[in-house]
Amino acid sequence: MRPSGTEQQLAARRKRALALLRQGKSPTETARAVGASARSVQRWQQAARAGGSRRKQNTAQPGRPGRLSVRQLKQLERTLQKGARAQGYAEDYWTLARIAQVIRKLFGVRYQPSGVWHVLRRMGWSCQKPQRVAFQHDDKVVAHWKRYIWPWIKKVA
Repeated sequence: MRPSGTEQQLAARRKRALALLRQGKSPTETARAVGASARSVQRWQQAARAGGSRRKQNTAQPGRPGRLSVRQLKQLERTLQKGARAQGYAEDYWTLARIAQVIRKLFGVRYQPSGVWHVLRRMGWSCQKPQRVAFQHDDKVVAHWKRYIWPWIKKVA
């Protein structure tokens, strides 16, 4: 199981372990000091002797790269913030299908509505569903009902 921490934190831990080994500490003592197993410390020592870390230095994200660039995502965000009416829709709300049409119109990239959801998550957006409130809604009446009427109706007060 991969230990917790960023790549930089784990690299600093390995460097600290190698420094302790160079000072003459045993792998077991070093492992206790850095919070790793003795076998891991031995592997780090072998890798250092062999000429550096065996870990690959590739910082690329795993998986298929996105079809929209960062610049295109920013342009899409600006377009979405202007509202759906600015794009010619009668109602001012966005659906995944509408956003897919906008992406296709702006960038020529076809997305299924389910794929649009992943694009929105990548942009840091979340699902927002407007809460419906009746026109007759009155907070004072609701508070009064909760305070006095509801306890009287409830079987167990």
